[in-house]
Parts: sequence; C-alpha cells; structure tokens
Amino acid sequence: MERFIIQEGLYDPGIFKAFFLAGGPGSGKSYVTSRITPGLGLKNVNSDTAFEIALKKAGLSLDMPASQEKERDAIRSRSKQLTAKRLDLYIMGRLGLVIDSTARDVNKIETGLSALKRLGYDCYMIFVNTSLEVALARNAARDRTVPIDIVKKSHTQIQQNMGRLQRMFGMKNFIVIDNNKANENVLDKSYKMVRKIVKRPIGNHVAKNWLRHELEKRQSAFNERNYAQEYERYHKRPEQIARRSSRNKARRVMGDKVIQGSDVGHKDNNPMNNDPDNLRNEDPGVNRREPRLRKIPNEKV
Repeated sequence: MERFIIQEGLYDPGIFKAFFLAGGPGSGKSYVTSRITPGLGLKNVNSDTAFEIALKKAGLSLDMPASQEKERDAIRSRSKQLTAKRLDLYIMGRLGLVIDSTARDVNKIETGLSALKRLGYDCYMIFVNTSLEVALARNAARDRTVPIDIVKKSHTQIQQNMGRLQRMFGMKNFIVIDNNKANENVLDKSYKMVRKIVKRPIGNHVAKNWLRHELEKRQSAFNERNYAQEYERYHKRPEQIARRSSRNKARRVMGDKVIQGSDVGHKDNNPMNNDPDNLRNEDPGVNRREPRLRKIPNEKV
C-alpha cells in the first residue's frame, strides 16, 4: 500500500492541496464533502468514518449506550490510530487531502496547518455553517447521534473560533458554506471553486523542489537496470527459458546464412517457430523490440 501511494502522488491531480473541513455535529460536513470534492483526487481523512464502520463490524450500537463504553473507547482509539497511519502515508506521497475536524481544537488545527505548509502544501479551510436549530435536527436524524449538550457546546465553540480560523488561513483561503438550506446552486458553485483550486498549478518552491527530486529519483531508478530482479521476475520463468532456448536453436538452423552483427528473427514473431522459411536476419533494434509493437510484413513465405 505504501509503495502504491508514494508512486501515485507524483501524478495525482490534487497533489500538494489540503482542505481542512470544519463544522460541528449535525452541520452536514459529510454530505457537503461528498458533493463538492468527488473526482478531484483528494483523500478523505476522517476517523469518525472508520469508527462507525468498526462499531457496526463489532455489533455495537450507534446510539452510544453507556453499557458499551469500554468496548467503544477501544474501537475509537484503534480507529484514530488507523486514520493517523493513513494520513502519514498520504502525506508521504504528498496527495491531496480533505481533513475532517470539528474546529473545536484550534491549536490542533494550527499545528497541522503549519506542518503541511512546511512540506509545501497549499492549505484551505471549508467551514460548513449551520444554525443550532438545524444542527440539532440533523443530529437527531443521524444513525449515530451525539448527546444534545455536546452538540450545543460544540456549536458555540465553533462559532467563537470562526474569526481566529479566518485569520489563520487568510480570507482568500477560507470558504464558508451556509448549509442551513444549501441548494444545488450553492453546492455546484462550491464544487467549481474547489475544483479550480485543485487544478491550480503548483507554485510553492518547496513543493516544486520535492517534485523535481522525485522525478530525478525515478529517472535514476529507470536508468539503472536491476539485472537480478529482472531475472527473478521475468527471465527465470519457464516460458522465457523455452523461448531463449528456441532462439539459440534458430541461429543453429540458419547456420552460415547469419550475417555478422544481426539477430536471427522470426517472420511471424513467434520465437518457437524455427521453420527455416520463417527465419531471417534482423536488425537487433527491431528483433529485440516488444513483439506486440512490431509490424508483421506481408511477405511470401
């Protein structure tokens, strides 16, 4: 998984873009995210999603009863660890991110923001705003509800933190979505705004240096052939051994007709067909090319 993510990063459309998602319980963050970020190559980082999946697998109630608190806390801890590990892998490949948070802990967001900026990320905040009444109604309709007192407390804290978050990210990088009655026009406009940001060329010098370094590493790896690995993965396969043996036999069949500096090629591109009429002298550059890329000439055999 790690190797795949690192390789994916270099050509990922959302590379070096990070969106912090803010909003309290019942604000509709998950719904908004599903509407304004699909198809943009952004990785969603949300421990709540992993937590809910794990609760269902364990057969625990989403109503969060006190009787299941011990088992639930253990699952929550594992879910956070899994999410943190995934985030580390995403960042290793500099993939585009949507980091879900409630915005209650501003210091934690500031720490994450600073760390990503040092790595060359362009960072933005999507603030999903709702009234307390709407948040309470949506929370009550969810599969996994949050206690009412926590919803009220979170809503108050998040509203109080809004100004500080705007200063932290800067007004140009702070997107507010009013989700009290968000219609298709609002969500479509938000999607286009996020898409425009994601497709914006990378300008950060730290990010450019990382890209340059990764390209150089890949080019170096491409140029340096690993013959031992090549043999293990390809040349030692039984079918390749048989083909190699057949090609050697083809030279013996051609005998004195072989021109020095030439390879013995097969007119039908089948190295197992050593009929004398199927053999010919060929330029090594042509003969050693991938068979599917060669053209079979219309010859009379």
